[in-house]
Amino acid sequence: MQKEYKATQKYLLMSPRKIRLVVALIKKMKPAEAVEKLPFVQKRAATEVSKVIKNAMASAKSQGISEEDLVFKEIQIGEGPRLKRGIAVSRGRWHPIKKKMAHIRVILTTKSNKAINSKLQVNSNEPKVKKENKKAEIKNEKSEKRKEGTKKESK
Repeated sequence: MQKEYKATQKYLLMSPRKIRLVVALIKKMKPAEAVEKLPFVQKRAATEVSKVIKNAMASAKSQGISEEDLVFKEIQIGEGPRLKRGIAVSRGRWHPIKKKMAHIRVILTTKSNKAINSKLQVNSNEPKVKKENKKAEIKNEKSEKRKEGTKKESK
């Protein structure tokens, strides 16, 4: 079972179309690699996308997942509400300006189940092995006592 780590940024006063240009550059990369390269992208949206990715990575890290195991499952850029503004033009007229907003949603997931399951099994097997060894020792002691008891009865 793969676990998902989500982060969102809502009501960002930036056009979704401009943000999608930045996301197209990084969606095939690993999140750690994307965070390293985003500061060098000459777009204002790069800093905002970087913040959301770092937030999702931090939530995964708090759960004990390393950054190398993470991959992008989904990067969604949705439209938010629009602010309707206007500007005065000649002859007493008004031209509308729509200031667009965007919502950024990043979902990270782990690379493979096997890597995580093997880590979990290694940690969970350590106490079990000790218990099994103790059980085996107790059985051996009981069987030795029985053998000694049978030897005494036969004499």
